[in-house]
Amino acid sequence: MPRIDADLKLDFKDVLLRPKRSSLKSRSEVDLERTFTFRNSKQTYSGIPIIVANMDTVGTFEMAAVMSQHSMFTAIHKHYTLDDWKLFAQVKFICLDVANGYSEHFVEFVKLVRARFPEHTIMAGNVVTGEMVEELILSGADIIKVGVGPGSVCTTRTKTGVGYPQLSAVIECADSAHGLKGHIISDGGCTCPGDVAKAFGAGADFVMLGGMFSGHTECAGEVIERDGQKLKLFYGMSSETAMKKHAGGVAEYRASEGKTVEVPYRGDVENTILDILGGLRSTCTYVGAAKLKELSKRTTFIRVTQQHNTVFG
Repeated sequence: MPRIDADLKLDFKDVLLRPKRSSLKSRSEVDLERTFTFRNSKQTYSGIPIIVANMDTVGTFEMAAVMSQHSMFTAIHKHYTLDDWKLFAQVKFICLDVANGYSEHFVEFVKLVRARFPEHTIMAGNVVTGEMVEELILSGADIIKVGVGPGSVCTTRTKTGVGYPQLSAVIECADSAHGLKGHIISDGGCTCPGDVAKAFGAGADFVMLGGMFSGHTECAGEVIERDGQKLKLFYGMSSETAMKKHAGGVAEYRASEGKTVEVPYRGDVENTILDILGGLRSTCTYVGAAKLKELSKRTTFIRVTQQHNTVFG
């Protein structure tokens, strides 16, 4: 029998962070690096925990080279050849990414990968509820990807009616993961640096971004010129574009769950990286967090009906 959960669930657009007394004198004092030791792989990671999504337009080797200069990393897409991977043979992270992480088959696959690669750190998802986070961690995953349908080029929610507001999903899943000494990635839903800060404030250990890194020189694809404007193609990995490119088309038994868009060409990704990191440091100064590690402890969300003044857009 159908059931309705009447508890209100919130997204990034529904809240702002309340400022708090701060002893910080400058954004430069904020430490954005985190150090984690993972539950199952026992490996240790140190860096700024922002990840470029494993989409074939943004999850490129070129993007990874730039991100690594800022102590961040990229989930490389799966469509490179084995020869392409030779320079990255020492990678210690494995990203197991499916749209529906609730499949029993997926849980069994996580167990198989853990048995085959006992010392690799496994990221697995996507899910949005605490009980599935716990099951995947207990099956061998170290970091759980959280998010169903919030991505900028994802149409899962409109095609299937399935999803979960991202802020609430992160808060609930972080609680479940941290209880088992696991970690989570907030994957999708960020439209600006403020959303990245909200994801960390909600308890995310990592934040994965796709659309915010689209349109750059380091992204795959040629620059398109139309009506005097430079553009680059960006699409979801369940879109018709992606399935035609990598699987010969959309199978009759399924529907496309992604869109294809042309985004303005934005040049090198360096400026976007600095904008995101600068915004995140500024967030920390507003709430009195000297380290990114302290942000969730210093976070109080307030519900709002408007994010910003819209006079000029």
